[in-house]
Amino acid sequence: GPALLFVKTSQGKEEGRRFYACSACRDRKDCNFFQWEDEKVSETRLAAREEYNRSHQPPFTHRQNVDRYKNFVLLPLSKRRFCQECQQLLLPAEWEKHSDHQFLCDITTAQLKSPSQLLYPLENKKTNAQYLFADRSCQFLLSLLTDLGFRRVLSVGTPRLHEMIQSKASQEDEFSVRSLLLDIDFRYSQFYTEDEFCHYNMFNHHFFGGEAARETCRKFLYEEKGERVIMVTDPPFGGLVEALASSFKKLMAMWKETEKEGRDNKEMPMFWIFPYFFESRILDFFPSFSMMDYQVDYDNHALYKHGKTGRRQSPVRIFTNLTPSMIVLPEEEGYRFCSVCQRYVSSGNQHCEICNSCTSKDGRRWKHCVLCKKCVKPSWFHCANCNCCTLQKHSCEKADVGCFVCGKAGHKRSACPSLSRT
Repeated sequence: GPALLFVKTSQGKEEGRRFYACSACRDRKDCNFFQWEDEKVSETRLAAREEYNRSHQPPFTHRQNVDRYKNFVLLPLSKRRFCQECQQLLLPAEWEKHSDHQFLCDITTAQLKSPSQLLYPLENKKTNAQYLFADRSCQFLLSLLTDLGFRRVLSVGTPRLHEMIQSKASQEDEFSVRSLLLDIDFRYSQFYTEDEFCHYNMFNHHFFGGEAARETCRKFLYEEKGERVIMVTDPPFGGLVEALASSFKKLMAMWKETEKEGRDNKEMPMFWIFPYFFESRILDFFPSFSMMDYQVDYDNHALYKHGKTGRRQSPVRIFTNLTPSMIVLPEEEGYRFCSVCQRYVSSGNQHCEICNSCTSKDGRRWKHCVLCKKCVKPSWFHCANCNCCTLQKHSCEKADVGCFVCGKAGHKRSACPSLSRT
């Protein structure tokens, strides 16, 4: 889809040179697209790019994959094969072509209903970073959504939550929640119809299926019979918050357009799952959001696990525009309700009388610094040279380093007033 516009800056210079690069891949090895904003591109180069794009298309379209799936489920168990190398369901006529590849045989219906466990997670941190919710987090999210009365979930980059909803809907007659998965991983088109999955890039709000896919999303967001919709998203943590926020606002606007009446000042309900240290960036774009204390954990991430202590706890949280008191966190995991803050907090998050808030972000008990006029991490101490709290073993020289863009002290590059916020 469309590229994003970046700026290349040199230290001490306010003016930078602007260029276009891939919105999804931050590593040139994964996508070598680069073009200066003011550059004139020759016809030859344009043709070469078109040819490159054509040669990198998936072997089948979404519609073809849906038809292949229908044929695949009719096969006896002994003829159901999955090529691990090509990450593809195979029909018997295709076995010969993949004869020197690794197979998974006897693919069951249960495996087909859990594609996130059948497919290899794409774990390139600079491109996909496909970390999948642990069962504990997935179960919690789903029970929370149903308790809150949501009957439709727009699952943006949350394949495991989507498949849990799909699986329950097919097994339990009284389960009335529906989900639409928007994800950049086209492999999921092998398992879901066009009404269940849209190939989507959340960094530039691009539907690869064009207007038909956009219409599928728009229809899903239309709240008929009072079926409330919520968006749940779990983006790659290395992704640009600005780009993500822009796409999410466009999805929210799409929801608002579906029913003009009474939505003038309303926001589409949303759960944005992201590490707590991005709180200020998210609140810059969504001032109505607040961060919950619930620790989200992942199956295939070495560090982001629930139940670990100190700094080893998962830093991933839920940011939401719903009223915090509505988000009930499990008491059996140590969460409790703070009557002053009117929200559930972790057991180590003690209410600070001076800040008048439960201030801990990472699950440990934080301490109040009178000089900084705020609560800080328990391992931090006030440094007179830096005039702020920091780790005991730190280099005070860093305090003198100015902004990378303009060279002035007092702010970082990301907050430099010289940079345009467009």
